[in-house]
Amino acid sequence: MMRSFRIRLALASAVLAGSALVGFGMTSGWLIYQAKVSRLDEAIEGQLMRANRPLRRFPPSPRRFSIDEDTPTAILVTDLEGKTLYKSDNWSSEIKVNNLWLLPAGTSPIPLELKPDLARPQLVVSQPRFITQRTSTETWRIGAASFPYHRIAISVSLETINGEMVAIRNIFLISILILLFLITFGAWWLSGNALRPIGQLTEAIKQVTAKGLDRRVPISETDVEFVELIAVFNQMLESLERSFKQASRFSGDAAHELKTPLAILQGELERNLQQAEPESLMQQSLSSLLDEVRRLSGIVRKLLLLSLADAGRMNLHKVEVDLSEILAQVEEDIELLAPQLKVQTEIAAQLQVMGDRDLLIQVLQNMVSNAIKYNLSDGWIRIYAVQQRAKILITITNASKNILDRDRERIFERFYRGDPARTRSEIEGTGLGLSLSREIAKAHGGDLTLDSTPANQTAFTLNLPA
Repeated sequence: MMRSFRIRLALASAVLAGSALVGFGMTSGWLIYQAKVSRLDEAIEGQLMRANRPLRRFPPSPRRFSIDEDTPTAILVTDLEGKTLYKSDNWSSEIKVNNLWLLPAGTSPIPLELKPDLARPQLVVSQPRFITQRTSTETWRIGAASFPYHRIAISVSLETINGEMVAIRNIFLISILILLFLITFGAWWLSGNALRPIGQLTEAIKQVTAKGLDRRVPISETDVEFVELIAVFNQMLESLERSFKQASRFSGDAAHELKTPLAILQGELERNLQQAEPESLMQQSLSSLLDEVRRLSGIVRKLLLLSLADAGRMNLHKVEVDLSEILAQVEEDIELLAPQLKVQTEIAAQLQVMGDRDLLIQVLQNMVSNAIKYNLSDGWIRIYAVQQRAKILITITNASKNILDRDRERIFERFYRGDPARTRSEIEGTGLGLSLSREIAKAHGGDLTLDSTPANQTAFTLNLPA
């Protein structure tokens, strides 16, 4: 399963940052809420402490205990025995405050500062106590305290604070989403910059061909973490380039050095063959040796062309070539070389290309030669040539045995011959023809491919720029 490092890094950054932001937002929200409630408790306590003197008239004014004009406030006043002295209209019967007037264990009442003429110095004030209760309609913050002459409970609606917290929560959510987007995008961008050297290495690896071994990945603007990796890769390319040049130079030099002695040997054999007595044993031996020398000369010529192609130095003498004319000649050659085969042609007129005429003839002759050699005894050959847009397609199909999948993958390898049971006496060849033909096609800006065909057929397609 393919996985993207950049996506995983961006998602991991978003998850970690999101967790931190959510935790920070929840903690901040809780602290803000507690701060607001604490301030509200202080305001309620201040209002309760104002009631430390006897209430001389009822009902008391609600404004006396109001926190602010926008905050709903309810008041409950009872005597020391719990009898209700006053209850505001908005006081909810669901609010329970009896426990708030009881002193908690371990606490002491607060003494009153009494005037000198007061006759009851034993009267005290309890410490205000606070609780939050939720009714069926809303939530209340309740503060209650006992005084020398009465008990007072003030309940303040928390809806205002809750509304403010909703607004704060929405701001937090929007901010977190924006920050998550920025963090994810930033992680994606930073990871892309960090992985840029890997991308350069990938592009350099794609160019590792016979013509791209001289490429190097620049180190000047690379992060220090990738310097060693790129340096090792550049050293590997340098070693490959040196080894490839040595191998190419060796094969080219060897093929070049063999040309002259083979030419001399072929000339001597032809001269001695002419001087030998007709149908003598000597003439047969010389004729056999001459065939082998010619075959060896062909191998050397192909090896020299392949070494030039590997080095990117295959010189093309480009002229205007009429492939339709060449294919017509090829058709006549098939009739002479394999008269038992049925030949079908569909060749468009005026198939013009700019290329090396001799090399293109060699490619077409090699394709036809393979179609003849690997054909069935009573088989057929079909030649189809047409121009499609800026490409000229030439397909040569023949009847044949099925090509195994493992052979299809290696059919263009040098010196590879698919069927090991076929010896040179049965089917001549060295396994260089298809490889050389593909290199010639690529040198012309085209390609040679093995097509998918029905059973008992083989087809090769040569495509060239028109």
